[in-house]
Amino acid sequence: MIEPIARIRIEIEDTNPLVWRELDVPLSTTSAGMHEIIQVVMGWWDYHLYEFEIGDKVYGVPCSDDVMYERKVFKASALRLTTVLERGVREFIYVYDFGDNWRHRISIGDVRQGDADVEYPCFISGARRGPPEDVGGLSGLEEFLEARADPEHEQHERMKEWYGNPFDPDDIEARRLHMIIGSIAARRRGPLMRHRGRAGKTPS
Repeated sequence: MIEPIARIRIEIEDTNPLVWRELDVPLSTTSAGMHEIIQVVMGWWDYHLYEFEIGDKVYGVPCSDDVMYERKVFKASALRLTTVLERGVREFIYVYDFGDNWRHRISIGDVRQGDADVEYPCFISGARRGPPEDVGGLSGLEEFLEARADPEHEQHERMKEWYGNPFDPDDIEARRLHMIIGSIAARRRGPLMRHRGRAGKTPS
């Protein structure tokens, strides 16, 4: 089934060198669906809360504390990219882990009809590996990378033990990302086929 798609660029703000990814994503994708995609391509493990800052509204997982802080959080599953575009928004923010405060800038680029022989979402490219979970924000990431790269660094052994696995900041594991994003696309394909010909029933 051919559907409209958008080229999406995701950047983690203030990372240097910049951590970024590009994908082609269906306009029917909800904010909750975007959350899943961002988690995969940045290597996050969905350990923490998140929210989207889109225009003058916040989307995420509403909770009772929102009333205490006098803020309204709308359900992320209630907003699709096509509605974001209809509101004239081409750029918005995704915040993950309110402690480490990873701010991702999402830019909506070229919009076109998808190719009939391609399943979406589709990973395109990127640079730099995403930060480890709970590394301590930008300052923690900088210390982690410095310590891992220098065997003489006083925190070298501690950081190796803390993370446990090899960490190459230049390796985004593109093959793995293609595979996992491909599995998300395949999961969408079943509902799309079942709802073919039924307007307004495209899943996230």
